[in-house]
Amino acid sequence: MYNLLLTVLMIVSILIIIAVMMQPAKNDNASTALSGGAADLFNKQKPRGFEAFMQKVTAILGIIFFALSLALVYLSSH
Repeated sequence: MYNLLLTVLMIVSILIIIAVMMQPAKNDNASTALSGGAADLFNKQKPRGFEAFMQKVTAILGIIFFALSLALVYLSSH
């Protein structure tokens, strides 16, 4: 059981890396870093399409990763 969960954890880890790398880049320039992004305060838009899908996939994979990690800790302590 422990080896199976460890294998699934490794697969989920690789999928998280792929999901994060596939997310579109936010084009922040040096002026937003210096000004704190105050000009874009009310310019935020809700992510749509592929970006929203990738955010959901990344969140779900993160939850699965966390649950598997806790299960592995529990199994290794007993």
